[in-house]
Amino acid sequence: MNLHKVTKIAALIIAILSFVFLALLMANGEGDNDSWISALIYLSYVILFACVAIVLIYVFKNLFSNKETLKRTLITLGILGGILLVSFLVADGSDVYNIKKELLVSGSASKWVSTGLNMTYILGLVSIGSLFFFMFKNTKK
Repeated sequence: MNLHKVTKIAALIIAILSFVFLALLMANGEGDNDSWISALIYLSYVILFACVAIVLIYVFKNLFSNKETLKRTLITLGILGGILLVSFLVADGSDVYNIKKELLVSGSASKWVSTGLNMTYILGLVSIGSLFFFMFKNTKK
């Protein structure tokens, strides 16, 4: 049996179980819902973990089956790591205080927040720059 068919069947079974549990949850009265909710939350965690595991298995299977794809992925991860390093080096790591001079955010947390903001700005500028570059490149043709 094809793996695609197996995943379609598993998705159909999960959907049917979800509708059954939803119907059971809605059929109970207001006071009885508490015991069902915690069980359904754990079930949703299991389903989420299974879906993420299946996606990761497919991603790594396809990634390692093609050398060119693996090379491009590693280059992209290296570029993102370089941008993260630059963002971290230029980030401000000072403590944040409120008006009463009480510490709100430590220097470490402030540095990581600043790193995330800097990385967002850099990636935004790169995407806007590449947009304009390819727009002008296509108009010259």
